[in-house]
Parts: sequence; C-alpha cells; structure tokens
Amino acid sequence: MKVWLACLLFAGAALGSATAWSDEGMWPLQLLHGVEPSSEWLTRVRAASARLANCSATFVSADGLLLTNQHCVRNCLAERSSRRVNLVSAGYLASARDREASCSSQVADVLLDTQEVTSAIEAATRNLDARAANAARKKTLTDLEHTCHEQSRTTDPDAQIRCEGVALYSGGQYYIYRYRRYTDLRLVFAPELAIAAFGGDPDNFQYPRWDLDVALLRAYDERGAPAHTPGFLRLNFNGPKAGERVYVVGNPGATFRNLTVAQLLEMRDVELPHAILRDSELRGRLIEFGRIRPANAQIAQTTLLSLENTLKVRRYELDALHDTERFDRLRREESDLRARFASLSRAGHVTADPWEQIARAQESNRQLALPHLYIEGGAGFESLLFNYARTLVRAADERPKPNDERLREYTDGALLRIEQTLRADVPVYAELEELTLSFSLARMREFLGPDNPLVQPLLAKDSPDSLARKLIGDTNLDKVAFRMKLWNGGAAAVNASHDPMIELARDVDPAARALRQRYEDEVEAPVQMASEQIARARFAASGTTVYPDANFTLRLNAGSVQGWRENDLPVIPFTRFRGLYARASGYDPFVLPTLWQHARGFVNPDTPMDISTSNDIVGGNSGSALLDAQGDIVGVIFDGNSHSIAGAFWYNPTDNRAVAVDTAALLEALRVVYGAGTLLTELGAPPG
Repeated sequence: MKVWLACLLFAGAALGSATAWSDEGMWPLQLLHGVEPSSEWLTRVRAASARLANCSATFVSADGLLLTNQHCVRNCLAERSSRRVNLVSAGYLASARDREASCSSQVADVLLDTQEVTSAIEAATRNLDARAANAARKKTLTDLEHTCHEQSRTTDPDAQIRCEGVALYSGGQYYIYRYRRYTDLRLVFAPELAIAAFGGDPDNFQYPRWDLDVALLRAYDERGAPAHTPGFLRLNFNGPKAGERVYVVGNPGATFRNLTVAQLLEMRDVELPHAILRDSELRGRLIEFGRIRPANAQIAQTTLLSLENTLKVRRYELDALHDTERFDRLRREESDLRARFASLSRAGHVTADPWEQIARAQESNRQLALPHLYIEGGAGFESLLFNYARTLVRAADERPKPNDERLREYTDGALLRIEQTLRADVPVYAELEELTLSFSLARMREFLGPDNPLVQPLLAKDSPDSLARKLIGDTNLDKVAFRMKLWNGGAAAVNASHDPMIELARDVDPAARALRQRYEDEVEAPVQMASEQIARARFAASGTTVYPDANFTLRLNAGSVQGWRENDLPVIPFTRFRGLYARASGYDPFVLPTLWQHARGFVNPDTPMDISTSNDIVGGNSGSALLDAQGDIVGVIFDGNSHSIAGAFWYNPTDNRAVAVDTAALLEALRVVYGAGTLLTELGAPPG
C-alpha cells in the first residue's frame, strides 16, 4: 500500500500549484494555490460566504445582511404564514430592523478554516477489512470533530462553532472543516413568488428567464444584536458585461463525476426510475388536493414547488445517463484508469480490483434498495411529524452513549441543530400530513409487499388512509412544548410516551436500524474502501488536474458571461425588463404581481434582469454570489439551463449554463418597485 500513499501525498501537496484553470470544476478554496485569483482574494471571499441549511449566501453589509435566493427562504416565509396569510406568495419587506421576521429553522455557516486529517484516517483504518475500516473511519472523524470543538472553546469562546468531517475525492483526502454558525437568522426582504419564480414549472431550467429570485436575511449574534461582518462583499450594481470573466462561490450540493460505471448504471436503471415514478404520482395527488379548495393549494404550495423541481432534475438526470455517446466515453475513461491501476497494483502487490468490489456492492444494493429507502430512508413515512418522532426516539437511544459510539447524525456537534429543529415553531397542516403519510404508506405496501414483516402488522387492520388519519389526528408532536418535553426528558420520557407517532417510530426503529447496518456493511463499507483506492489511482493518473466531486462544501468556479446555441439558434446571455412585460400573459404562471404591474411605466425597460454564464454549478449553488475579478458581486445564481443538469455527471462547455439575477435588476426593483431606500443605503447603492 505504500505506493498508493506516496501517490496520494504527492497529489495532495501539489493540487492547485499547476491547476489548469478552466470553466469546468468546483474547486475547494484550500486547494487553489498559485492560480488567479490571489490568496488574499480567496481569503476575503471565504470570510464573506455562508452556507445555509439548503443553499448558499453571501454577507453584503457590515451588519450581517445576507444575500441569497427567494426559493432558499421559502421555508422561512412558510413558517411566518398561516391559513389566512401566505407570505410565500405575497413576499415580505421589513419596514425596520425590529420588523425583521425570525427564521427559526434556518442556519448560516461561515467557513473559518480547514485541516487535512488524511493521515489520521489512514492510520485508523490500516490493515482493517472493509467493515472494520468503515466503523473506525466514522469513530476517528467523530473524535477529530470533538477535538476541534474543544479547541474552539478556547479560540472562539463567544461563538457557536461547528466542526465537520469532510471527505474529498471519495475518500482520497479527509478534512475537518471549522465553521462559525449563526442560528438567529431573520428575514429582511423576499419578493412575491410570482416574480421570484415567474414562469413557474414551465420555465424552470429553461432560458431566457425573467425571475427576481433574490432574498435578504440578517444574521444575529448570540447577544441578539446584528452580526458584526466587516468583511462583507460589495455589490457592483452595474452588473457584468458579455464575455466578462466571472466567478461563482458557494456550496454545490452533490456531483457524481467520479462514480464508477456500475454505480451510474445503478442510478440509471434502479434509483432514478423508481424516484420519478413515486414523485410523479405524489405530484398528481398534490395538484388534485389543491384543486379541492384554495386553502389546500396554499398549504401544499411549498411542498409542491419543491417536488416539481426535484422531479424535473431527476428526469433530466435520467436523460443524461441514457446519452450513449457520453456514457461510452465514461466507459473508455474507466477502462484506461483500470489499466493504470492494474500496472500500479502489480508494482505495489495489490490484488483486489476496486471496480469489481463496487460492482459486487451494487448487487447487494439492488436487494436492499427498496427496503432501505422505505424503512430506514423514511420514504414509507413521509410526514414532518414522523420525522420529529424518529428524531426523538433515536436521540433517546443515542445520547446516553459515548460520543464516538453514536450514529454520526447524533454526535455532540449535531445536537444543537437537532434541538433547534425541534424547537422551531413551523406550521403543521393535518390534511397535508395525512395526504403525504397515506401516500407513502401505500407505496411502501406496494413495493415491499403486504406480507413484509414490517408492513403486515402496520396495515393488518388499517388502510393507509385510516392509519394516517389516526396517527396525525392523535399525535401531539405538532406542539413545540410537547416535543421539547420529550427532548429534555430524554430516554425516560420518550420510552414512557404513548403518543401514537412516537409508538410508531419505536416500532419501526429495530427494522430500520437492522437495514441500516446491512447497508453499511454490504454496500457502504466496501464502496468506501474501493473508492479510496480509485481516488489514489486518479491522483496517479491525472496528477494535479483532478478536482473533487461536490459535497455541499465551499467551492469556487470560474466562467464567463455567455449564451449558447440551441437548435442552431443563438441564445443571448442577457434578458431585460421589457422582455418580462412582453412575456406576462395575465395567466398563471405568467402573471405579474400588482406592484410590478403598477411599476411598468416607471422601471427602465432596458435594465438587465437575468444572465447566463458558463460557470459549472449544481444544486446547492442556489444563492451563490456571482463575482467579478475584483471580488464584487455582479449577480446571484438561482438556476441553470436544462443542459446544466447533466453536470451532475459531466461538464459540457458547449451548452452547460448557469443562470443568475443581475445586480442591476436588484437595484431597479428595490428602488422603483419596492421603494426600499433604507435597504439600498445599507447595500451601498448609488443615489437614485
């Protein structure tokens, strides 16, 4: 194994020093050395960038103001809504600081520093079989996170610090990322849904676009004062020019460019078709539910919007994996890498073929996929209230254990976030909960069979509809006080509870844990060990030109403002306000909000609205800043075109495009449409 370690250490030391800086690749900032932008530029950008629970954001004032997307704060808007008030549709503008609305379920993490710990993981897993190595790897990461937390008590005593183990290159490198966490976030501005998502699902992942998908939050510190953020990034309200070099800094969620052919075939033939089938039916049910009465449409709105987006992503991903030319290219690249591996393995006396190990693990995965998805993955219990119940039941079991023996999601570093989620007073709508829970129970019975050992006792005397109705109707988990009583009471309180949802979670948990253990032993462990070997082979074959798959950690990508050709016709990179008004038909989803209708004669119709760029992005980049060479913000990423979804697997410079809101559009909207003069002053806007 020494030959592999030598290759790994060489690649880790040299990464970035001779990197070919192209549009392709989402690079961790700590691996970019010796290339433009400068290290000072990178440090400044890192300090101003934030990761939300579901998106990216950037500090844009010295008082904790964060710029992101409207679709990234919809849960905040829904949290402040009710059956009578719908802020998702109406939008929100705080008239003063004391009117900024709490987002109790949101967080913002700012990356402080990173520490490579590959050698510690190597030492902990050396000479162990796959299962033992998997356990040792998790234990070591938990211990390293704990050490990081303890050290931070001295270095940052007044801040909430989160330390997180991160694998890059599928385990070729390991890091501890240290974050400053803000848990008191408040909503400052979000436009109406009709302008933030103008064109709705038909326009989603299309271009041209005319969307003002922006929002502003404010982070508050532990004393309840606006966070002190002097290292914020300034907005350049002139926006970018065609052809200009631009950078995206944010937290792309997940790419799969380094998976093996066997893993991609599993996605193509098993995972994606089943997910599309399930999501399509649920979408239909939600649409019909909303047609019963307007109140139903309102309470299902956020769920439906999210589901439609996910469904479209999965459909385009499946289309991409059926691209024969691209897939054949992946096969050839894998064949070349396997040949290189075989040569190096002979020199290092390594005999196991990691690609074969992964292929065998995929066979196990096919047997486990549906039971694991529906029982341990929770797809059979689609309900916010069940999620609360499972969290409480598992926490009751895990919290008494030593920290490094717990499930990774219940370690000390995760408990504050769990408590925040349980304490968040988000609306729960019983009829929507019944719909999703009934649907998921029925699908679990369909795909696992009525005689499945878990399904049979659950539905022996109930239909999915009747069981869902009883569970939702009789549980008290919709009440914050009840959840916190169980949380604070620990195992004694949870084990003594007769709440029906808690009882369900307790009944399900043994089977769920057993499936989890089988999956970890038969799929996760061998895949992880083999992936580490393949990562080292990539280092040896590609040297310093490789970049790691995205994993919702801070990355930087370079691109330029440009369009592309679609069906041999040019697509220009800018849209303008005049095109928005021309596209508005008066029928949903092409209806403009009242304020925008009234502003038609006052806004500058030539104002740039949305931009397409060649930046390499993926989900999670929503809310990312689009920066110019000076590090000023010239746009806010909110989407990509349909071709960008194949970017989960490969990057095509010909037509893969990111889509951003131009800062010129933000200035014109805040000034003319919303009259937000105080906010514009804080953002450093020029006088109008």
